Amino acid sequence: MQTRLPRIYIDTLGCSKNQVDSEVFIAQAKANEFEMVSDIEEANVLVINTCGFIEDAKQESIDHILEGVALKKEGKLDRLLVMGCLSDRYMKDLKADIPEVDHYFGSSHTSLPDVLRELGGRYRKELVGERMLTNPSHYAYLKISEGCDHTCSFCAIPIMRGGHVSRPVDDLVTEAEKLKTKGVRELVLIGQDLTWYGLDLYGKRILADLLKRLSDVGFDWIRLQYAYPARFPTDILPVIRDRQNICNYLDMPVQHANSEVLKSMRRGINGERMRELLHRIRDEVPDIRLRTTLIVGYPTESRERFEELVDFVKEIRFHRMGCFAYSQEEATPAWDLGDPVSAVEKQRRVREIMAVQEEISREHNLALVDRLLPVLVDRIEDGIAYGRTEWDTPEVDNEVIIQQAVNGFSSRDLHAGSFYNVRITDAEAFDLFGSIESIPEHIRG
Repeated sequence: MQTRLPRIYIDTLGCSKNQVDSEVFIAQAKANEFEMVSDIEEANVLVINTCGFIEDAKQESIDHILEGVALKKEGKLDRLLVMGCLSDRYMKDLKADIPEVDHYFGSSHTSLPDVLRELGGRYRKELVGERMLTNPSHYAYLKISEGCDHTCSFCAIPIMRGGHVSRPVDDLVTEAEKLKTKGVRELVLIGQDLTWYGLDLYGKRILADLLKRLSDVGFDWIRLQYAYPARFPTDILPVIRDRQNICNYLDMPVQHANSEVLKSMRRGINGERMRELLHRIRDEVPDIRLRTTLIVGYPTESRERFEELVDFVKEIRFHRMGCFAYSQEEATPAWDLGDPVSAVEKQRRVREIMAVQEEISREHNLALVDRLLPVLVDRIEDGIAYGRTEWDTPEVDNEVIIQQAVNGFSSRDLHAGSFYNVRITDAEAFDLFGSIESIPEHIRG
């Protein structure tokens, strides 16, 4: 039984969407005069915000829960609460298998009032849009929607998060304005599918209109992550091209290129239309950089179909790319297909296709040598600055490593969260190197 005032440590696992949920929780907890601590050793309440996306993520979440149970048994915790995607998906099983947890809750956007009541507080409606940022304060994620209406055969997200629910435009603009007053310079738009935004609330998809409203708030950079390729709203392309503070960057997980695999994946698009879309995006926004993710080892992916995917990567030459081995997830449409590709073969395919991408990325980066680019510095360590171009999302993409400054600048003049004009002097496959020459008068070069 809890005998001390809540001193809460929140353990956030998974993606940036979970991070936003935790930031909202922290703001509400502080408004209830709970003490949030950054070291679990100082806490008497542990809240674990779990991920349940794929098998590795599920196991990591379970491991963290068991570690929390051990701390509680040792008397170091009064209460242990578990929330988030894993709890949403497996609540009944978790309650049976790990009963030492005091309470399980679902995704925080729906369960937050219950979590706060459990801790002896209340949900403060007047704080809607308030967050306590847990990453460097010069960038922030803005979650514009919850859930997903797509039924991709490999994906359990609709099972955990439900269908697509857009947040109202005015609420998003209000939250963005609050983030701007906190010193945020870069806004990263996230959601399971940004392109579906508005359909449920307004009867049509209005991502382009939302982008214009957010652009007017005055951020230096706005970038888009997680755009679904099927029925892609091409009206956002001129907005990306013409608005100076919207990054020439688009994260579009294509997953595969073979039409039969895409059909089995229920992606709503075939290989030919995928190629047409990617070429159109580049035609309309000539300076855009495309990021994607792929899945290899899907049950219907033969060696021949995998080789078609490799050829596709060589043809499209994505600037940024990640690749995952297929994970068979129960209750998904692909579950009944089995898991015929061995784990060893899956990893072989991951290595093979990423070796191709590594060379492509190296060539793209070498083409930037001698260019002067606006770079946002994320951190400074031992006199070396680490930053990003507008073509790189935080914690995911390439970094610009700045080891020297010229024209009167020195390492003492550098500040995290500031922009600098950086001359690219060298490049590797996944990093750039450069020297600072000046402070930009405007951001996009």
